[in-house]
Amino acid sequence: METLQRSPLLEVKGNIEVKRPLPKPPSRLPLSGSRLKRGPEQMEEALEPEKKRTRGLGTKIAPSRPRAALLTAVPQTQGQAAARTAPKKTGPRCPTAVATVLKNQKPGPAVPAQKPGTAAPPMVGGKKPSKRPAWDLKGQLCDRMAELKCCRERNQILDQENQQLRDQLREAQQQASTLGAERRTLEEELARVRVQAEQGQQELGRLSAQVLELEERLGTQEGLVQVLQREQLGLQEERRGLATRLEEQERRLQASEAALSDSQAEVASLRQEAAAQAVLLAEREDRLHGLEMERRRLHNQLQELKGNIRVFCRVRPVLPGEPTPNPGFLLFPGGPADPPTRLSLSRSDERRGTLSGAPAPPTRHDFSFDRVFPPGSRQDEVFEEIAMLVQSALDGYPVCIFAYGQTGSGKTFTMEGGPAGDPQVEGLIPRALRHLFSVAQELSGQGWTYSFVASYVEIYNETVRDLLATGTRKGQAGECEIRRAGPGSEELTVTNARYVPVSCEKEVQALLHLARQNRAVARTAQNERSSRSHSVFQLQISGEHAARGLQCIAPLSLVDLAGSERLDSGLALGPGERERLRETQSINSSLSTLGLVIMALSNKEPHVPYRNSKLTYLLQNSLGGSAKMLMFVNISPLEENVSESLNSLRFASKVNQCVIGTAQANKK
Repeated sequence: METLQRSPLLEVKGNIEVKRPLPKPPSRLPLSGSRLKRGPEQMEEALEPEKKRTRGLGTKIAPSRPRAALLTAVPQTQGQAAARTAPKKTGPRCPTAVATVLKNQKPGPAVPAQKPGTAAPPMVGGKKPSKRPAWDLKGQLCDRMAELKCCRERNQILDQENQQLRDQLREAQQQASTLGAERRTLEEELARVRVQAEQGQQELGRLSAQVLELEERLGTQEGLVQVLQREQLGLQEERRGLATRLEEQERRLQASEAALSDSQAEVASLRQEAAAQAVLLAEREDRLHGLEMERRRLHNQLQELKGNIRVFCRVRPVLPGEPTPNPGFLLFPGGPADPPTRLSLSRSDERRGTLSGAPAPPTRHDFSFDRVFPPGSRQDEVFEEIAMLVQSALDGYPVCIFAYGQTGSGKTFTMEGGPAGDPQVEGLIPRALRHLFSVAQELSGQGWTYSFVASYVEIYNETVRDLLATGTRKGQAGECEIRRAGPGSEELTVTNARYVPVSCEKEVQALLHLARQNRAVARTAQNERSSRSHSVFQLQISGEHAARGLQCIAPLSLVDLAGSERLDSGLALGPGERERLRETQSINSSLSTLGLVIMALSNKEPHVPYRNSKLTYLLQNSLGGSAKMLMFVNISPLEENVSESLNSLRFASKVNQCVIGTAQANKK
């Protein structure tokens, strides 16, 4: 009976371990991060709902996926009830739970089958029916037969269930093998996924580092963005300011365009007017040039009418400490309105007397010159009289002005002036150059351009010295010689002498100051400090009118002659006086030669003795027929100098009587 009542599941329990297949997840690669990190325990928990389905008897195991059922309906036993209440086990092998259920399952007590038509013995008070009495063998046999029949039916049912379970076991084994292969595939896939996860972690670390770096760069960029935003705000403010200025400029531009259109119309009108003015200006320039040429011609005629050789007499004032002359010693006859041109000098001779023994009346000497300047004449009055003559030098006529007289008569004062810095006492040289610079500036508007080159030399004992020498050349005598500028040239130059271009008054003042320091002076009987040489200031004037191709070249010579004293041969002379005697003889010889040259020119003699003196040889181009000459005869107002004054006046009168031919301008 025990053999019959033994459940087939118990036979299978010891031999076969039912393996429950793992649910096959759908192949979805790559898996998500949560699926990659899931282990076998988590997978077991995922299958927990399916385990619960297999714990009930009489129900089929429903897998999570559509597959064949693992178990058929099994009668519920106490083992299954215990398995239902047993704690769940988690692990990599899921079929363990099924095996536990089958192992705890026991066959229930056999229920005797009742015969058809017979009723089971009734239960009394809820207790089982008592056994049949021993004597009721037939009843016991019926019970056993019914029980046997019931067991056979039950056995047949169990055989069917066993066969079903075997089929299910085969299917489960097949599924287990399939699931094992799937598991291995999944494990390989899991390994690959883990490798990919590690690579992803490394990539994640690298990306994290990049993220940090990018965050740092982002912070820097944000700071830069803030700076740029501030700059943008400033630029926006500036832009608004510029926009405002632009609007203002546009308004001004519109106004300017309107004004420009008006100006263009005015310019067109002015251009037409300018063209007409240009034609008129050209005509006026031609007319002005003609007038300038006519002015020069008339100016030259005027100077010729006055005389190409003119003589002015100037009487210096009485200096402090000198005796006052008698009122009738010097007289200037003439009307008060007319400029004086005559001079009367009274001289008394004590050696002469009348028959009664009374002194003879004074002898009166009358002289007439082109102009006489009394002692009160100012420097500007003297220059105003010669300004037109200086103007002739710009027109191309050689001009020479002399200052002649005895020592102390005021020759140097007339030519160079008094103390430097006082414009009231400036002499003829600085005033003449100022006048030339001014007129040259005016003529530049008519197309004339002028250049001026100055030189300053002295002739001492027939030796030429350069008064503008500086440095080692200063004081070296005998080195300067008078030579012609070139073969066939009429222009004379002084070798080793400085020729300095000048263009303003300051340069002229500097040259005069240097020459005054270098000039030879000495003490004489008439003057404490007397010039013992002839000083010659020459200004070479070159003018050009480029538009008309005109040129004019002429020298202006301003000469301060040495004192013209006579010597008393009866005086005893010492060594120093002999030197003064030699100087005086040289001076008087050169002055005599100057008189002879002027007389020869006046008489138109074929030979003019220019070479008899260095003075006349140097000035020969300023003394000829094409030159204009003016001589200042300076005399002293003192009666003690009456003899020298008469000699000077007589020499000047002879010069004044000379007439030189018509002057011609040096034009090219």
